[in-house]
Amino acid sequence: MQQHTYQTLLEVSKRVNWRVDDIIGGDKRLDFSKPFLPETFARTEALAFLSDRERLTLNHIRAHGYLAMFALVEGFILPFVNTAIAQDDGTPHRAPALQQFASEEEKHMELFRRFLIEFREGFGSECGFLGPPEAIRDAVLAHGEMSVAIATLGIEWMSQAHYVESVRDDGDLDPQFKSLLKHHWQEESQHARLDALLLKELARKATPEQIERAMNEYFEIGAFLDGGLRGLTELDLQSFERATGRTLNADQRAEFMQVQHQAQRWTFLGSAMRNKNFLAALGELGGGACARRGSVSDVLLMWQGWRRSGRQP
Repeated sequence: MQQHTYQTLLEVSKRVNWRVDDIIGGDKRLDFSKPFLPETFARTEALAFLSDRERLTLNHIRAHGYLAMFALVEGFILPFVNTAIAQDDGTPHRAPALQQFASEEEKHMELFRRFLIEFREGFGSECGFLGPPEAIRDAVLAHGEMSVAIATLGIEWMSQAHYVESVRDDGDLDPQFKSLLKHHWQEESQHARLDALLLKELARKATPEQIERAMNEYFEIGAFLDGGLRGLTELDLQSFERATGRTLNADQRAEFMQVQHQAQRWTFLGSAMRNKNFLAALGELGGGACARRGSVSDVLLMWQGWRRSGRQP
C-alpha cells in the first residue's frame, strides 16, 4: 500500500486544484427535474404515502441539507487545520500541505454557499437548516484535539466513499449536482490522508489513557451530531409541507420522522463508522482505540440491520 507523505499529498493537491467559477454558475445550473441524492441516502421510496413528485421534492430538500451539512462541518474543520498549521514542528512540506488543505476548505465553503444560493432561487420554497453555525462549531471544538481529529477523519472518509460508492455511477442523478460532489471528492480524498497523518502525530504523543479519552469524546461528538440530525429531520418535514402545500397526518408524520432520521443517521454517521479506511485508522491508534473498535462495529451492525429491515434501531 502506498505510504502518503505531506510532500506527495501536496503534489497531488496542486494537480487536482479547481476553481469554483469553473463548476458552478453561468450555464452550469441545477436541473430540478432530476433527483440530486441517490436513494441510498434520500430514502424517499420507503414513504409509501408520497407521490412520485413529492418524493422528488423531498429528495431535493435532503440534498439541500446534505451540502449545507458539509458547509457546517467545514466550520469546525478549518479551525482544526489552522491550529495544526500553528503547531509546525519542522516536518518537511507539512506547513505548505496543511495551508493548501485550509485554502481548499475555504474554497469548499464558497462552493457550498454558491450552491445554496442557486438552490433557493430554483427550488422556490424555503428550506430550514441547523444553526447558529458558530454555536455548533464551538460545541465540537470544546472537545479534545484528538477527538476532533477522529471526527474530522470520519467525515473526510465518509464524503469520499459517498461519491465513489453511491453517486459516481448513478445515471439518474442531476449531472450538475454530481459534478459538485465529484469536485468536492477529488480534494476530500487528499484531505482524508492529511487528516490521517495529523491523527498519527497526535497519537504518537498520547498515552493509552488519552487515546481512550479521545475515543470517548469522539462518541460524544457523534451523539451531539445525532441530536442535530433529529432536529434537521424536523426541519425537513416542515420544509416538505411548505414546498408541497400538504399537511401530513399524525401517523404519516411519525413515519416520516422515523425513516428520515434513520436515513440521516446512516448518511452522516453510520456510513463513516463502517468505512474500512476509517476503521483501519482507529486500529492503528492502539491503546483504548483498539478496544473501542468493537463499539464502532456494534453501531455499524445496528445501521446495517436498519437498512435491511427498515426498522428503527
